Amino acid sequence: MNLFQDSGLAALLDGDKTAFDRVYQEYKVPVFTVIYRITQDWMLSEDVMHDIFVKLYRAPPPTRIANPRAWIFQMARNLAIDSVRKKKASALPEDMADHSAPMEESVIDRTDIGTALSRLKQEERELVTLHVNAGLKFREIAEITKTPLGTVLWKYRKAIGALRDYLNGG
Repeated sequence: MNLFQDSGLAALLDGDKTAFDRVYQEYKVPVFTVIYRITQDWMLSEDVMHDIFVKLYRAPPPTRIANPRAWIFQMARNLAIDSVRKKKASALPEDMADHSAPMEESVIDRTDIGTALSRLKQEERELVTLHVNAGLKFREIAEITKTPLGTVLWKYRKAIGALRDYLNGG
């Protein structure tokens, strides 16, 4: 079965704008999760997700794309990375930043997977999120990130080990 047909993308490509709702409902949570794991900013993630779906509505992926699902997640990843770069470029100098956040974490936060993920390097967080939340295969992740498959597998295993250690109190 064609991936376009699975998600309503085929109907969207045929000009059926009502199919967009099906596509949005299917992809909104995993796309947002991928973006949020990269940006670590809820509002920025919502803005990026909005941009992605507006672009998708205005110009669906070309039919020649072999894996439109991976195409959507690659677009999400790229736009999230771009937004983080823009945010860093416009950030306040370090001496003007607000350091009022508490330094201690509660016991509840230590068991929160979101907190554990935030401790990973951005690249590791992306790999885990693309595999776990987006459901992409390692081969697809390697294509999206333009990283050798072996490197993706190694970094993923390393990230999962770090998550396990953190969640076990290490």
